[in-house]
Amino acid sequence: MSESRSIEASGPDIESAISKGIAELGVSRDEVMIEVLEEPGRRLLGLGAKQAKVRVTVIKAPATPAPPPAVTPPPASAARTEAPRPPARPMEAPVAPAAKPTQAPAPASEFEEDEDWAEEESVTAEDLAEDATVGAETLRELLHHMDINAKVVVRPAKSESDEAQHWTLEIQGRDLGALIGRRGETLAALQYITRLIASRDLERRANIVIDVEGYKSRRETMLRRLAKRMAEQAIQRGRTVSLEPMPPHERRIIHLALRDNPNVTTESVGEGDHRKVTIIPRRSK
Repeated sequence: MSESRSIEASGPDIESAISKGIAELGVSRDEVMIEVLEEPGRRLLGLGAKQAKVRVTVIKAPATPAPPPAVTPPPASAARTEAPRPPARPMEAPVAPAAKPTQAPAPASEFEEDEDWAEEESVTAEDLAEDATVGAETLRELLHHMDINAKVVVRPAKSESDEAQHWTLEIQGRDLGALIGRRGETLAALQYITRLIASRDLERRANIVIDVEGYKSRRETMLRRLAKRMAEQAIQRGRTVSLEPMPPHERRIIHLALRDNPNVTTESVGEGDHRKVTIIPRRSK
């Protein structure tokens, strides 16, 4: 098989979907790679059953390398009488230095906040205030170079429970949707660059959060409500509930929202853009 083939298949459960995909490809289970796209379950608001969906990809087994030819050792007498002479070294032509590869742009996930929500860095109120001042100056300069007419307002962020207090740099203006981007990717990149420059000026890590016209605040409120609603469903059903894939900083919001809930635990599963939060009900002792 010269090239890989891939199809998506659905079924009432994951094994049924896999079997269906393998049958359509006409191969054996050992010749494919399985990727679970959707797990089975009830649809939103209980409207019918949600089928499992998988992607089945045929993988080419590596060819078995041919054994090296047998080497016949020289006679012992020849080895004693004549020592092997090293081959003459040919004159080597000068080798041009290899071109330095162009570094690809960092993926959006590199701009996101650390998901390790269990450990909060301890900083003083004075440090946070200085972070906000330096960060605001940096952000205003970046917006100026981007030819964006907007103002930066520094305000204290709303903290939940025992979260560390920090400041938010909110960008206010008109037609600022381009600064948010798809799923907040542009905003995450802008925050990353601002932190990088401010951290260099402060000579320490800068704790800076950037928002555009309250986008993050509205999104965080919605995610906290979603987390509590899905936790109730997990408890009622007595089984794990999976949320949609989210960027790291949004998964962190879900973890923090349910951190003190005694009836559930949370865990991130999956890789890359498919990484998502699962809410797991605790078993009663």
